[in-house]
Amino acid sequence: MTDTCLLTAQNLHKAYNGKPALKGVNVALQAGEMLALLGPNGAGKSTLLQLLTGLFSPDQGTIVVMGHDMQRHPSRALASLGVVFQQSALDMDLSVMANLLFHTDLHGLPRAVAKQRIADGLAAMGLGDQAKAVVRSLSGGTRRKVELVRALLHEPAVLLMDEATVGLDPASRQHLLDTVRSLCHTRGMAVLWATHLIEEVKVADRLMLLHQGTVRFDGSIDAFMQASQGGDFQTEVLRALQTPGL
Repeated sequence: MTDTCLLTAQNLHKAYNGKPALKGVNVALQAGEMLALLGPNGAGKSTLLQLLTGLFSPDQGTIVVMGHDMQRHPSRALASLGVVFQQSALDMDLSVMANLLFHTDLHGLPRAVAKQRIADGLAAMGLGDQAKAVVRSLSGGTRRKVELVRALLHEPAVLLMDEATVGLDPASRQHLLDTVRSLCHTRGMAVLWATHLIEEVKVADRLMLLHQGTVRFDGSIDAFMQASQGGDFQTEVLRALQTPGL
């Protein structure tokens, strides 16, 4: 991990029908860093991901990716992002190859380059023989792997994962975690991994606890445990998320 900041979000506020979803949230992602964003359902995780991916604009605050302001230069900022959403964004009636080629076409990759990256990406995920398979015929875990391959085809600097393991069996979940973690080391990519599963965050470099639209903690897991009351990790996370005004 380096000290190169690839994504910064400052003072993000967002409300829906007058109800605040985010209240002054700050995020900074360094090259090679995996940040686990943990919080219960309704904490604001998905809202934060929606802002960072440009699906919605914040009511207040700024988002900068690789030096490009999301509101002023959205196409430049988004070009450096890879995203795996909680809900599948694959076309279920197309083949794996057709889905992936559609993505590379959107990013303007030459077809020869695109096909090579697709072949390499599928092989790396153990899906080398699935290129012609229709997505609908694949298991949930395999679809998630295809979505990760797709998110990486344009070689983004930052990868955003929104509850990406929902519905996966333990083995598939662990494989996805291990793959993403290794990408931080091999590519220097920054990863924001949003989850509500406490056991998923232990492989991260940094932990951010989000509760009711505010950040309760942002730092290393070691720092979190040093400031704890002596319980195990899960107990202390639950305590932090339940303590008013922490």
